[in-house]
Order: sequence, then structure tokens, then C-alpha cells
Amino acid sequence: MRLSLYEFRTGAETAGGHRVVYDVANDAAFYGEAHVEGHALVWQLDDTPEEAEGALVSRRVQLDPFAAWVIRCDRVDFPPGGVAYRHTHPGPGIRYLLQGELDVHTEGHSSSYGPGGAWFESGADPVLAEASLHHPSAFVRVLILPAEWAGKRTVTYVDPADNDRPKLQKATVYLEHALALT
Repeated sequence: MRLSLYEFRTGAETAGGHRVVYDVANDAAFYGEAHVEGHALVWQLDDTPEEAEGALVSRRVQLDPFAAWVIRCDRVDFPPGGVAYRHTHPGPGIRYLLQGELDVHTEGHSSSYGPGGAWFESGADPVLAEASLHHPSAFVRVLILPAEWAGKRTVTYVDPADNDRPKLQKATVYLEHALALT
């Protein structure tokens, strides 16, 4: 399967399929069929082997077609100086930074993102994220998760001591939808 993120500045309309549409101005997400008149983000999951032309980010993801999966769209908000300690997730996803600045450290590499920056996380590779010291930061993401994670928090900290450290970021789940891949 391929997970891709597209950005449309002047609106988007989807007819269905495995798509999540995020209406940036109204801070709302929809699955499948949607119509957004302004700035829209569209994540698409399909079985095309080709590169996704025009996508901000597109990656092949390995999903067992006979397993149960959910697609989740959520938003994570950080206050100035917020940190997501080194962690993993049970599935892959693509993030899009809505505001602020975020430094993401994974697999020995560091990347800095500003508004409109997009990136892929495998889920299995540990990630450390550090928000701007001067501004609130927020990203919206779509994750593909094993169905047993539906309704659950997906962060697993690499260092168990981080479980007890203060968490300043806040996640807001917009939607979860069961995926039928067969």
C-alpha cells in the first residue's frame, strides 16, 4: 500500500475511498467523501506501486491485507518548548506542521520543520520531537494502526522513565475509521 499526502490551497473534493480530508480553516477532518472550499490536506491510502505525483510526501507501507486496521486523524499541539520524548508508534503515518517550528530527530538524522512542512514516520523507528522555544507548535497527522489500537493512546516511550515525566503536548483525535483492505 502507499500512503500519500496532498495539499490543496483553494479547495478539495473527494468522492470516497481510503482518504482523510482535513479542513485547515475549520480544524475538522472527514473520511471518504468530503468537500472543502479553502485550504485542505488530503491523505490517500491506495495500492498503487507508482510514485504519487504532486504529493508532499508519499511512502510505501507494509500492511497485512488480512489483518484489521484503522486509519486515525489527530492533531498534536505543543506549547513553546514542548518535547515529545523519544518514542515509537504501532503504525506508520504522515504529519503536516500547521504552525510553529518542530525539530524531529530519528534514525541518527535531524530535520527542522516550519508551517507547511510534512514528514513520514515509520512508527517503529524511535522519534524525539522538540517544539519551538518561542511559539506554540501544532501538527496534524494520519496514522495507519492495527485495529487493537483503536481508541488508545499510541505513544510508547523508549526510556520507561519518560512515562512519568510531564507531557505538555495535547493530542486531539478527529476520527478513526476501520479499513477493509481486501
